Amino acid sequence: MGFSQVGITDTDLASAEPHYQAWIKKGFHGAMDYMAKHGIKRTQPAELVAGTMRVISVRMDYQPPQTKDAEQVLQETENAFISRYALGRDYHKVLRNRLQKLCDKIQSELTTYQLESFQYRVFTDSAPVLEVALAEKAGLGWRGKHTLLLSREAGSWFFLGEIYTDLPLPIDTPSENHCGTCTKCIDVCPTQAIVAPYEVDARRCVSYLTIELKTSIPEEFRRLIGNRVYGCDDCQLTCPWNRFGKITQQDDFHVRHGLDDITLVELFNWDEVTFKEKMAGSAIYRIGHEQWLRNIAVGLGNAPSSPKIVAALQSRANDSSNLVREHVAWALQQHNITV
Repeated sequence: MGFSQVGITDTDLASAEPHYQAWIKKGFHGAMDYMAKHGIKRTQPAELVAGTMRVISVRMDYQPPQTKDAEQVLQETENAFISRYALGRDYHKVLRNRLQKLCDKIQSELTTYQLESFQYRVFTDSAPVLEVALAEKAGLGWRGKHTLLLSREAGSWFFLGEIYTDLPLPIDTPSENHCGTCTKCIDVCPTQAIVAPYEVDARRCVSYLTIELKTSIPEEFRRLIGNRVYGCDDCQLTCPWNRFGKITQQDDFHVRHGLDDITLVELFNWDEVTFKEKMAGSAIYRIGHEQWLRNIAVGLGNAPSSPKIVAALQSRANDSSNLVREHVAWALQQHNITV
């Protein structure tokens, strides 16, 4: 099916529930209202899918081959940095299809042995599911201090998916934590979003600011974002465990449209039609052209001043979007030009 690892756990998330509720109470979810509105469904799987007894948790590696070095792209501030997971096709579709195939295979096996049908539902970052907590219990890895799942065999360059099922399957042994005293992910975060080990204030996170936040990016963070126009991988790039990261075996996650080595100006010149054509089938598509331009305007404001950079910004100084105009005006001010 293309999965790199699979584990099985029960549905008891009692140890994770207080931490999650405290995180919500602090408001660290920001504008992601969906993180709070589902109540106990997120921490009690049987409340989300009635009859759930087990969760099958899977890992699929996504690190694409032959990409330009991420740290080099971050230093080349005229280029756009896009999180490694978004360089290829939308993982939601890929994992959901593979999980369905796995369920079909399970059903086929049950039929062979004349057993009853099983009930299931597949998820991949698409519903109120505590996927890291479940994957940790299923033995796929442990929650790192940056809150991502870490594996001794594969670092953190992978997606997670889940199957909620009523099959009484044998469960696996939970993973042990191997972060030790390391704080590299906390130290490297450009906006200091990892406010404590294992706790992220999403309102400060570059991934949140460039993807989840639909309104203006607070000015206090704009300079800190640098050239990161979609997501941020700094905490992963610095993690020692990622030296064990695996290259994906899935062609779907290979780089598309040269997004690993492309200038901010080129991306800023895409009109909405071009954006939709090139980003069709990509996770980036869902933020839309307006938010895309907002993010790139910030990147251009942080880039070294040049006639090409300034001209690109000025070309959208009168954009029809208030959001784009605001961020373009800020970016031009960084180059000492007032709109």
